[in-house]
Amino acid sequence: MAEDSLRSVTLSRVEKAIFTATNIRGGSITIGEGNDDDFTPVELLLVAIAGCTAMDVDYITGKRAEPESFDVRAEADKVRDDDGNHLTNIKVTFDVRFPPDEAGDKARDSLPRAIAQSHDRLCTVSRTVQLGTPIEVVSTEGWTGRAPDLAP
Repeated sequence: MAEDSLRSVTLSRVEKAIFTATNIRGGSITIGEGNDDDFTPVELLLVAIAGCTAMDVDYITGKRAEPESFDVRAEADKVRDDDGNHLTNIKVTFDVRFPPDEAGDKARDSLPRAIAQSHDRLCTVSRTVQLGTPIEVVSTEGWTGRAPDLAP
């Protein structure tokens, strides 16, 4: 892999179940468990899915016309089953309005294809979720892999 392909963030504990995530450019966001207005990790996953797709669609349609409004909603059901905790029924809904002119018509016409391209090929976040990329978990304390099976 090329060095410029690496993406990373660092999380630092602030207090119990509160972390600050920092990117390599110095930006930060506080993550919590949903007891206050901080985003939860699940909400951030939905933000990442919606944000990645929204940016793709904005770049494509924005070549034709500037939108009058551009809103995206990401939602999912959090379930607990034999596979453990996970999200199901992930849905991204676009509500985009373009001007009522020729450029707006071109942007409107390109919207379905732009959404499909993002979903099927362009959006790194949703493509990673859909493909089911394995996640390796390691510890500087020497632990690697998965936790041992826990007896009930």
